[in-house]
Amino acid sequence: MTEHPRLSGAWIGAPKFLKFSGIGVIGFLVDASVLQSAVSLFHVSPYAARLASYLAAATVTWWLNRNLTFHEASHAEPASQWARFVALNTVGGAINYGVFAGLVATSPLAAHYPVLAVAAGSISGLCFNFLLAKKFAFVSEVRFHTD
Repeated sequence: MTEHPRLSGAWIGAPKFLKFSGIGVIGFLVDASVLQSAVSLFHVSPYAARLASYLAAATVTWWLNRNLTFHEASHAEPASQWARFVALNTVGGAINYGVFAGLVATSPLAAHYPVLAVAAGSISGLCFNFLLAKKFAFVSEVRFHTD
């Protein structure tokens, strides 16, 4: 299946990791916008709003990655691919938080400037999410061995 012509534009020659990273920025913007809107406009608890904002961001980033980054897997069944993508992203999220928390707990510099720990966690999570997406979420077919 070929890329959607309106979506491919500047993305055509970009490496997959760069596309994935750029789409992650879009996902952050969706996440933050939905969260802030739900809290400010609809007076939803930030915890409930966070669940909705995460699912919105995950859905947008899945769709964009399906069509731009891993377009060769865009013929796969969408619902199961989306579910794999969301589940695998929780692994990257846990790694992100673990790196952040570990640095804040052990590094006086990170404790004083937690934004450094956020950056390190984000980079770690991004790398794991990309590898997991590439190997398990956006595959042409999922193979399970029952040996």
